[in-house]
Amino acid sequence: MLKLRDEQLTIWDAILPESVRKLPVELAIIDQLLDDDRFLQPFTELHPKGKKSGRPTLAIEKYIRLMVLKHKYNLGYESLVKEVGDSITWRMFCRFAIDEPMPDPSTLIYARKRYGDKIVEDINAALVKQCEEKAVLKTRKLRTDTTVVESDIHHPTDATLLQDGVKVITRTIQKIRKVASHTVQGFEDRTAEIKEKILSIAKVLRRRTRESWEEVDRITGSVIEVAENVVNKAQAVIEKLQDKGKAALRQSKTKLTEAVTLTGKLLEQAKQVVSGNRIIADRIVSFFDPEARPIKKGKLAKGTEFGYKVRIDETESGFVTGYAVYEGNPSDDELLVPAVQAHIKQFGKAPQAVATDRGFSSKKNETAITELGVKRASLPRKGKKGIARSEYENELWFKDLQRYRAAGEAKISLLKRKYGLNRSRYRGFVGSKCWVGFGILTHNLQRAAKMLQN
Repeated sequence: MLKLRDEQLTIWDAILPESVRKLPVELAIIDQLLDDDRFLQPFTELHPKGKKSGRPTLAIEKYIRLMVLKHKYNLGYESLVKEVGDSITWRMFCRFAIDEPMPDPSTLIYARKRYGDKIVEDINAALVKQCEEKAVLKTRKLRTDTTVVESDIHHPTDATLLQDGVKVITRTIQKIRKVASHTVQGFEDRTAEIKEKILSIAKVLRRRTRESWEEVDRITGSVIEVAENVVNKAQAVIEKLQDKGKAALRQSKTKLTEAVTLTGKLLEQAKQVVSGNRIIADRIVSFFDPEARPIKKGKLAKGTEFGYKVRIDETESGFVTGYAVYEGNPSDDELLVPAVQAHIKQFGKAPQAVATDRGFSSKKNETAITELGVKRASLPRKGKKGIARSEYENELWFKDLQRYRAAGEAKISLLKRKYGLNRSRYRGFVGSKCWVGFGILTHNLQRAAKMLQN
């Protein structure tokens, strides 16, 4: 049963002095912003209408406020619950009575997974609309850029990816052994053997010669043989398991099937690399986050990043008014028109001016956004320019918009340093979309509080 608010007041709240109950200025403004019913509307649309039976959910207003504090102060779920429980101020902000028990951290984890990324997008849109109504948000100019939000994974190599697959398969079969030992006869734990081979790779790479790479391929080949043997025996276990029986056993079978399938894909990938094909399209870089991809952004410090590409749209008021998370590495010039269209959908009209770097630039894009209603498009052309184009890009308005565009780099840096967009702690594509969405929501709330305070 959906529970939106918790209006109950205890005697402890009634007897606390006003000085204790008063929130700090910034937190009080954020509290007022989050009191809008538009933040609750997406949740009511998600739950079946008229359903009043079942265990009540954690009050939605509490869930939203807890997630804001989590991303504002970069807290884990357990730390978040403990810190809010120990602070009267944070209890007041999150609408927890002074004597009310805090929810278990797992409750917040399940809630985030149940509500998904679409809810976070809708909450962000509601806040942007509210800021526009309060006249703290201007929408005449739009700048957009892309960055990479890295997945929370180790640096991938073919051998270590296979090691992860073998570990999960072995761990799952050990659980099955406790309830259906007859199905796992003949299966051996070979994780220690693979670990020893991977440690030998590190010793070989210290030599830094061409022969060392050939030796690495040879060791990787032996890891492939072990992993293949483990996969074949795991498939035999799956065939012996019946679909009927205990729910826990059926769940283990499903998990084992998924692990075997993914490890099989990693085996094919590793075989291609060992055979000499180093460039593989749609390459898997993590067993635990198989949707993450290698992305090159031309950075000197990080030649390749592993995760998801993110588009950040910002107006002249400093608010992030739109964002999108992409699988793989789509070209920047494919993302400009969707950014302008998202702006029109949010505000009902196109921005007067758009500024981007040359990665978004093309004649087709310039024509497309002009047709959408953009009056001035500051898109530096790639390659050699003619005299007319050079004169066009030297005009004062064009250069002013490029200076405005350059400030977007600082915004991305701020989002990465302070709001967690450098590395997603939630797994998977949907998890990363939630992580990015909550980070941007927290940023926009703090930005709105600062502007409304002045």
